[in-house]
Amino acid sequence: MFLLRRAGRGFGDGRSCPRAIQDGARRLSTMVAQVAPESPSGGDAAMPADPTDPFVLVRGEIDAVSERIRRDVVSEIPALARAAEYFLRVGAEGKRVRPSMLLLLSSALSPVPPSPEDLIVDPRPPSAPTPEVRRRQQRIAEITEVMHVASLLHDDVIDGSATRRGQKSLNVAVGNKLAILAGDFLLARASVSLAALREAEVIMLMSQVLEHLVSGEIMQMTSAPEDLMRMDHYKMKTYRKTAAMMSNSAKSAAILGGHSREVINLASDFGRHLGMAFQVVDDILDFTASSDMLGKPALNDLKSGIATAPVLFAAEDFPALAPLICRKFQDVGDIEEALRMVENSSGIQRARELAKHHACQAADAVSAPV
Repeated sequence: MFLLRRAGRGFGDGRSCPRAIQDGARRLSTMVAQVAPESPSGGDAAMPADPTDPFVLVRGEIDAVSERIRRDVVSEIPALARAAEYFLRVGAEGKRVRPSMLLLLSSALSPVPPSPEDLIVDPRPPSAPTPEVRRRQQRIAEITEVMHVASLLHDDVIDGSATRRGQKSLNVAVGNKLAILAGDFLLARASVSLAALREAEVIMLMSQVLEHLVSGEIMQMTSAPEDLMRMDHYKMKTYRKTAAMMSNSAKSAAILGGHSREVINLASDFGRHLGMAFQVVDDILDFTASSDMLGKPALNDLKSGIATAPVLFAAEDFPALAPLICRKFQDVGDIEEALRMVENSSGIQRARELAKHHACQAADAVSAPV
């Protein structure tokens, strides 16, 4: 996937990143897109380990990123520090898709040492990124993950969630007030780290992520009934709640790497489409995966009154779904009836095709020569 060329010189000069990074980055999109409801394990748990596993390729850096995140949540107020640490340990420790994506992208953008034949054609060696550049890109990965974790804390309070990754959610463990304050604390920490980068465009981009998270949640809470039926409304909400973070953080990593504007924009496109694919996959798994696998109750979206891609596509096959969507599945029997119609429609298959479309668009964004 990542045929990103020499740092600062665009995609088109023929120097691709190391094969392992290319293959690992390609699998990141493939893993997101591979949702098979007939597979009992589904998701990334079903993926066999191999040398191109993107999470294996960046495992060492991710471990360091995770450790720095845990250090960053230290507070002189013990209750606040314990709350944030509990959630990071119990509710958010996974494969860390977002920082993994950013570290793979940053590696793929790095120049490859030239061969002797290359030097004959072009005697100017590509300038390797300094350790400081890489550290700043790692910092964006950390900031992105902290913002994501904070958004999960707030989401669990808004949704009244009782579990996260199979454990008690923080709002259940410590109460809503402390859970909200813990999320605010993490956002404040992320903001301080962001300001320390002293990169105005990056600060603006990552600040916009917070704006999009809030506006996306408000869209979900306050949309008019007729908007709930619109696929473009669903896509805009998905962009704001999920894809904007991946898009803006990927763009930020490219900016910090000193790359051309064209490469920066392609990195943004990659993150946006990967984020869209990621969320559509999550929406599919709400119907096809078990509660144990999800770490949260299955059919959680329907129970929360949210119509996702499988439901909206199913409504095209079963118009009787429309009134259920508009009243947010609040009447007795609505959830069971909606599930029956989704299962007997093309909704899940069409949602899977939508996820694969965005995964392919992510690949195209960073594969095309410029």
